[in-house]
Amino acid sequence: MSKEIIYFGDPMCSWCWGFAPTIDRINHDYADSAPLSIVLGGLHAYDSDPMSDEYKATIKHHWEDVNRATEAEFDYRFFDRDGFVLDTEPACRAAATVRRMDKTKMLGFYESVSRSFYSENKDTTSPDTFKALADEASLNVEEFSRLFESDEMKQETLNDFRMAQSLGVTGFPTLVVMEGDGDNQKLAMLTAGYQPYQNLKPVIDHWLEHGLEETAQ
Repeated sequence: MSKEIIYFGDPMCSWCWGFAPTIDRINHDYADSAPLSIVLGGLHAYDSDPMSDEYKATIKHHWEDVNRATEAEFDYRFFDRDGFVLDTEPACRAAATVRRMDKTKMLGFYESVSRSFYSENKDTTSPDTFKALADEASLNVEEFSRLFESDEMKQETLNDFRMAQSLGVTGFPTLVVMEGDGDNQKLAMLTAGYQPYQNLKPVIDHWLEHGLEETAQ
């Protein structure tokens, strides 16, 4: 029976940035027994209005909470920007594009987008930022750019958003475990929201040993 861990997240989600060390360890430790897949959530996808001062204050408060809980690094100069539109669809689409090109590089690229946004104050709504990160990941930048701008990848990214919505995933990070094959696949929530690795490891281990029916969710 196949088993898989599905990570629902957004590279421009602050709690997902704080969750990066946890998901890295899960990906490393369970790659053989329960490979990791990533579904893009679209936290603020298709936003079109510039951030107001009140919106910035709310987001900054979230960043401060994440920093206290996880020690993730943030560059608060971001809040000096004027007229920034917090549309996370391009960042999600960039990660989906890398998944299409080389699935093994997706998590690293996803986290490089988070790093660029949160700790380096880069514009992660700009294709130029993603092309630089694709180059950093030793991907073909021309192929990346072509795919990123395609209607096909826009639709694939939207399909990710719809999958998250269809499963009732409303916050990120969320981890879902899946077991079974074909029409007999079963899904269960592992965590909705940030958790450190030491909290998740025993639950994953129990699931892998006993299966979903005997794993408390």
